[in-house]
Amino acid sequence: MTFSIVARSADGQSWGVAVASKFLAVGNAVPAAVAGVGAVATQAEANVAFKGIGLSLLDEGATAQVALDRMLEEDDKHSHRQVGLVDVDGGAATHTGHDCFDWAGGLTGEGVAIQGNILTGPEVVEEMKAAWDASPEDAPLARRLLAALAAGDAAGGDKRGRQSAALLVVSEGAGYGGNDDVAVDLRVDDHASPITELTRLLALNDLYLTASTEEERITVTPELEAEIAGLVAATGHPSLAAWVGTENYEMRVAEDGSWIDAQVLEALRAAGTAGTAGAAG
Repeated sequence: MTFSIVARSADGQSWGVAVASKFLAVGNAVPAAVAGVGAVATQAEANVAFKGIGLSLLDEGATAQVALDRMLEEDDKHSHRQVGLVDVDGGAATHTGHDCFDWAGGLTGEGVAIQGNILTGPEVVEEMKAAWDASPEDAPLARRLLAALAAGDAAGGDKRGRQSAALLVVSEGAGYGGNDDVAVDLRVDDHASPITELTRLLALNDLYLTASTEEERITVTPELEAEIAGLVAATGHPSLAAWVGTENYEMRVAEDGSWIDAQVLEALRAAGTAGTAGAAG
């Protein structure tokens, strides 16, 4: 009833899971990941304990395959389970129990495990693997995972239909404000087009919850500083910091005002223009 991809980035810095299903809130049951340790997806008749057990085994130094073998040995319903793991070094393993509902199966490659059950056919996981292999290795892991998930959906996906999707990516210090490792944690719990909605949310996540790259930063010259001051005043805020805080752009403006993100500057110009027009009216 679910298809998922578990992977490590090519640079060995990020781990993540993308999953979709005709099941309410699939992101609550399937994915788990810890930076510097690995990632796990547990599905079919999901044993949610596999998330903690799998990550604990990986943290102790087990490879993905060894961790998977140990998990299955201790589970008397392993024939009903489907699990995918990727370890710290990019080793991958997948398991599909013989009692999982058709079509069910999985594929692995360097740094990736793909699996699904109650699918329209093997083309779902095959197209996910093809999309993963075709995506640039230096692309953000979240984008590669989502591209593979969308390819599986386009190939037929869950044969019962669509309902939910989720995306989890971890990388050391990548969380909000650099204070944790959760780079992306997005869930679409009940939606007619969950992967489309997940794609929209990822764009918002990138804007609001990730820091600007060097390429996105515009140096604030004296001339730009004067423009910004006028725009902020037109919005009715006492300072740039106040406007930034109101709009939740803290990750994309330098605390000392030395740079501003290009998208944020565009948003400020639009807001300032609207404020000036409103005052004139």
